Amino acid sequence: MRHLIAQAEIVGSSLISRAEVAAALGKAVRLKVLTRDEASGALRVFRSQWADLIRVQPTETIAARADALAWEHGLRGYDAMHLATAFFWRETLGEEVTLATFDRQLWQATQDTGMLPWPKDLNQFTNL
Repeated sequence: MRHLIAQAEIVGSSLISRAEVAAALGKAVRLKVLTRDEASGALRVFRSQWADLIRVQPTETIAARADALAWEHGLRGYDAMHLATAFFWRETLGEEVTLATFDRQLWQATQDTGMLPWPKDLNQFTNL
């Protein structure tokens, strides 16, 4: 992720990422993928960098797009919001946008809709 962010011209996220990251790290602790100390450290780093991100506010337009994406691709609600936010970014910036995710369904939907998923090969992370 550090390498991806270092190469990016602009780094941003949906505002909902703040809760999503904390929830994902908590889940990693419950599943014993990370220790509590490792997850706490990662959360501290994320929180310290939060102010540096461009944060996209959820809007009715983004939610309507997420509605369609959730239905069409079988995505969970917040995952659909992330993909809809990436579409909003791409349309607003007029440039390609890379969506970073380790969630298999969101990764596949990102690829299926013509967006750029990261990592390029999610299969290298077999335990996810």
